[in-house]
Amino acid sequence: MENRKVSSLFGRDAPREGYPAGYGWLLRKYDLHVPVPRRLALVDGRRGRRNEGDWLLFDKSYRPEDDVYDHLVFALKYEGLDLHLLTTLFERLGPTRVTKLLRREPSGQYTRRLWFLYEWLLGKKLDLPDTTSKDYYDLLNPALQYAGPARPSRRHGIRNNLPGTVDFCPLVHRTPELDRLMALDLASEAHAVLKSAPRELMNRAAAFLLLADSRASFAIEGERPPDDRVRSWAAAIGQAGSTPLSRDLLEELQRIIIPRPPRGLPMGFRTQEGFIGDRDRVTHAPLPSHISAKATDVPRLLGGLLHTAILLSDDVYDPVLAAASIAFGFVFIHPFVDGNGRLHRWLVHHILAMRGFTKKGFVFPVSSVILDRIAEYRATLEAYSLPRLAFIEWSTDDNLNVAITNDTIDLYRYFDATPQALFLYDCVRETVETSLPAELEQLRMQDEMKSWLEREFEFPDATDTLLIGFLRQGNGTLSARARKKEFRDIPAADLDRIEMRFREVFGTG
Repeated sequence: MENRKVSSLFGRDAPREGYPAGYGWLLRKYDLHVPVPRRLALVDGRRGRRNEGDWLLFDKSYRPEDDVYDHLVFALKYEGLDLHLLTTLFERLGPTRVTKLLRREPSGQYTRRLWFLYEWLLGKKLDLPDTTSKDYYDLLNPALQYAGPARPSRRHGIRNNLPGTVDFCPLVHRTPELDRLMALDLASEAHAVLKSAPRELMNRAAAFLLLADSRASFAIEGERPPDDRVRSWAAAIGQAGSTPLSRDLLEELQRIIIPRPPRGLPMGFRTQEGFIGDRDRVTHAPLPSHISAKATDVPRLLGGLLHTAILLSDDVYDPVLAAASIAFGFVFIHPFVDGNGRLHRWLVHHILAMRGFTKKGFVFPVSSVILDRIAEYRATLEAYSLPRLAFIEWSTDDNLNVAITNDTIDLYRYFDATPQALFLYDCVRETVETSLPAELEQLRMQDEMKSWLEREFEFPDATDTLLIGFLRQGNGTLSARARKKEFRDIPAADLDRIEMRFREVFGTG
């Protein structure tokens, strides 16, 4: 294929004409049926290296020869790792051609990275002798993508610093925004906020936030369960991080979410295909917006996810990035017929607690923040799901379910989790900087108001609570109906005083 200048690539308009390079060139050359990388490389001839939106732009001195090896090296140098694309390319090339390519520069650092990746991804050993070099190279470039703990491979002279296992390894690209969020040291800020609060207030806040997070997590799914289910799930959230993650634990949590399964709802891990979306009004055929991993792939994917969770318990990898990879990876796999969304958000709490980012038993109201940003949350989920529908071959089976006819496991184990990491990290930032202090301050003001009511009027505790609740709803003013009904036995002058004091304490009106 002659590498001609293009003004667009895979439906994306380029800032200017240029030559595709790296992964973009490989995708065109071999017509690889994989999701297009989030950013594409183009040699546009202008000076230096630049980033413009979804494009990495280079001057002509960077242009690779029109050769698969040169473009692979370019991709590893400047674009990072795309494990799904590399797996598909290696399968297309085959072991004989890959071996021939690697023999060009057998001791070179990029050759050794490609060699390791071929054998690791495909599980097949090439006809090459172990390296005699004593030097080791990092597999993943931490300047391009966030690296996990290093595990040496003597055969290749490579330190495998991928943040995952061969069966589950989402990657997150380094971005200025993520670097800025990490530099905030939100864990230390959160601990300082909690340390500054009185112990009694902290205990009450912990109980309140557990219930609030439980309700919000159900609300995200469009559910309003009875209070006993809210309390049961709140208790489960409170235990996040206290028990190692396992298949048995996930099944137990699903039973807490759905204590009385509707008739016909299969519990436990799926044995059938699944999708999220709508149905045709006439034929009732699926109209999916997300297709879950194949049921036969769920055991392998879930095993990889659980092993990756253990790997990422190491302090090397940022805890919020770990939570994003595990929690969003789980919901994309969708291992259960129902309950996946709430378990996905529970996993955020679990990973943050396991890593010491949050105090065990004290829940950040992350689900409440997500509920407030529900449109952005859904867009973050769709940023993964919608583009992947084009790579899943399916038909409607006799049960009006999806029947998947191609191999899709790589869509769920190797994906770019950068959008999900950005969203979750900003939710954590909002939680630590705004929501958590606000919740603590609300409880402090409520205590102050309640103490004043007790001193001035000696109402029953239930009356104090009811008054504060109605005043909250009315932004410091009791409705005429409430004065005549719920508080008819309290003189109007006293109600006026109570309203005035509430506004003073809560800063309303």
